[in-house]
Amino acid sequence: MCGIIARIGGDDDAVDELLTGLENLEYRGYDSAGVAIKNGGGPEVFKREGEISNLKEALSEEVPDGGLGIGHTRWSTHGPPTDANAHPHTDCTGDVAVVHNGIIENYDELKSELRARGHEFESDTDTEVIPHLVEEELAKGADPETAFRATLDELSGSYAVAMITERDHAVYATRRGSPLVLGVSDGEYFLASDVPAFLDFTEDVIYLDDGDVVVVESDDHRITAAGGETVERSVQTVDWDPEDAGKGGYDHYMLKEIHEQPAALRQTLRGRADPATGDIDLEDFPAGTFADVDRVQFVACGTSYHAGLVGAQYLSAGGVPAQTFLASEYATGQPPVDDNTLVVGVTQSGETADTLSALRQANTSGATTLAVTNVVGSTAARECDDALFIRAGPEIGVAATKTFSSQVVSLALLAERLVRDVTGTRTDDTRERLGALADLPGHVQQILDYSSARRVAEEYRDSDAYFFIGRGSVRPVALEGALKFKEISYEHAEGFAAGELKHGPLALVTSETPVFAVFTGRNDEKTLGNVKEAEARGAPVVAVASDGQDAVHQYADEVLTIPDTHPDVAGVLANVQLQLVSYHAADLLERAIDKPRNLAKSVTVE
Repeated sequence: MCGIIARIGGDDDAVDELLTGLENLEYRGYDSAGVAIKNGGGPEVFKREGEISNLKEALSEEVPDGGLGIGHTRWSTHGPPTDANAHPHTDCTGDVAVVHNGIIENYDELKSELRARGHEFESDTDTEVIPHLVEEELAKGADPETAFRATLDELSGSYAVAMITERDHAVYATRRGSPLVLGVSDGEYFLASDVPAFLDFTEDVIYLDDGDVVVVESDDHRITAAGGETVERSVQTVDWDPEDAGKGGYDHYMLKEIHEQPAALRQTLRGRADPATGDIDLEDFPAGTFADVDRVQFVACGTSYHAGLVGAQYLSAGGVPAQTFLASEYATGQPPVDDNTLVVGVTQSGETADTLSALRQANTSGATTLAVTNVVGSTAARECDDALFIRAGPEIGVAATKTFSSQVVSLALLAERLVRDVTGTRTDDTRERLGALADLPGHVQQILDYSSARRVAEEYRDSDAYFFIGRGSVRPVALEGALKFKEISYEHAEGFAAGELKHGPLALVTSETPVFAVFTGRNDEKTLGNVKEAEARGAPVVAVASDGQDAVHQYADEVLTIPDTHPDVAGVLANVQLQLVSYHAADLLERAIDKPRNLAKSVTVE
């Protein structure tokens, strides 16, 4: 949610590069955009409600020169999407311009105090208190850096902030609970909420820690930690190609990323498992790493929560006590933990506020924490005791697709390591399961090549609602299928454990509520019984099953086929079919697939 971009360099190309950065941040979700450019005098601010194209139109009439600027894509939290509420925001004099992600929790109090001292406000946002506070400090004789730091001391909440002033040629920025990274290139620097914002210009990144304050000038930067001491943060090279963050000829990022799953899964699996021997090699987690673990708790949100549900089932089946919690609920009512509890935070971005809060709470309580994430320098990766990277590559579409598959596979490997360390044994079908994981990329490709998902989406496009059911290891897949369908099609969709259909949801089943049922080759006769119950009420049934499941084919109205595989792995394949159904249903309805309404890619507020 919301996106920050800042650029400082020796030439006057700030506008073009800021606009590129803003376009690269569109996937985070936004409803307005703006920039502030400085060249000699005070910052010139341009901002518009709506899409970046509106901002470009405003800039086309008057393109300001300047090598220094800040930009922002806003996702409304305080006040509706309007030109006035768009960022950047300025002080009374127009000499200070600020962009901000997150929430200033005490802004009401600050705003009242500032108004009482004569300040006038032009927006409904919490952000606008920041430049006015800086204005007061500057009026007392403080230099911009001192004024910036003094202002931060007044703020409560979770935020990332970037500021420029009329006084000098520098960007002042900080992060506290909201992501911010520094890009380093020859002759210029960038600040952004996420690396893809500046991948077109540099792959060298400095990941800022929580509480860091950075002062960036044209030829240098200086970072101080939360305690005020100057620190050196290492420069890391991101191994993402800029083209990885583009659409690559696909109509939508989501479709591109669905089709990237074979490659993403190969990256996730590479060097980590040997089906021939049954060996597991998870880089920093050799045999015995988790020998002292008594129980595992997964914390996650949304799609990552569904992956965590799968991970807990893998562990429980192997004899390791495991539970999965919604991170927002865990943080407000934490279950008991001790030194032998492993708390695993599953988060694609590594910046999800609820998940970070849960992990911090668990760490404070004495648990060992592990991040399963896609981003090497993310907050979760740096704050947890350990990190396992899913290696899926950049995911731009708001609706997670390839990262879910890579999370599930990563958790399957982690579960194998944990089961061996905790119980001292392997399951009887370890090699078969690892072989099925190794076959996944090819099997997913088969689905992508031959899926009939679009025809199914067309057949049921005018339905009243859509139900998704699954049992055991594919109950989370049913939940994920429903989530994906509702978030990009805006149609009503619900996921249920197959056996629970008759305990309430069956009252909603009609001929206009197709039921998508997932079969894995395990306990299928029970799920088939649930399908018959739905059919008896007139509901059409779309099964996701392999060709060999004759009874399923006999009763289903449509079958989305998946290759034969191990039951524990079948859910990943079924999920790909359901992703395609959701995508095509949304496409037929002409929805904004990559930017679904009211949603954001990285949710950095609790």
